[in-house]
Amino acid sequence: MKRTLTALFICLTLITAKAQIAEKAEDICPLLIGESITNATVINGKNEKVKLMSVLEAKPTVLVFYRGGWCPYCNLQLSALGESEAEILEAGYQIIAISPESYENIKPTIDIDKIKYQVFADPDGKLLQQVGIAFKANEKTKGYIKQKTKGKVSDILPVPTVMILDTKGVILFEYINPDYKVRMSKDLLMAVLGALMKK
Repeated sequence: MKRTLTALFICLTLITAKAQIAEKAEDICPLLIGESITNATVINGKNEKVKLMSVLEAKPTVLVFYRGGWCPYCNLQLSALGESEAEILEAGYQIIAISPESYENIKPTIDIDKIKYQVFADPDGKLLQQVGIAFKANEKTKGYIKQKTKGKVSDILPVPTVMILDTKGVILFEYINPDYKVRMSKDLLMAVLGALMKK
């Protein structure tokens, strides 16, 4: 109990100070269900700046924050989302994926995986920080990313996250796991979407 209260105090302190970069994945302080995503500027696959809310307001959204195209677990997750896209669209939702990679590094992910849904870059990690899922990448990880990508390597990573948002950017559901090897399953995602549709 004491540890939980200490973690909560640290989380509240970070939010108050707007210092949303945790030292490690287990220390993040994410936005909660009922709170809203900010209208951040992200970059699309054509290297154009886009206001996130202009995309979110089109329809309810399955929003996925992933580490990068260099991460095999992320690639499996993105491919699985692509395979489920028809069902997700039928349920009335769109899919948006966001990574802290540069524009140059999200483009191969879009092209190689033949992804139809929208993928955006958050190269400065500002959105990740505002959502509260950013943590500092260690030197070993940054070295690995540098070998696998080109251009600037981000100093921060997101804890892999799935959020379901309404058209105003309000969080209706979230799945966040500091263990980057564990991702939300298709079955769980579809069950949650089905439950939300009944509300």
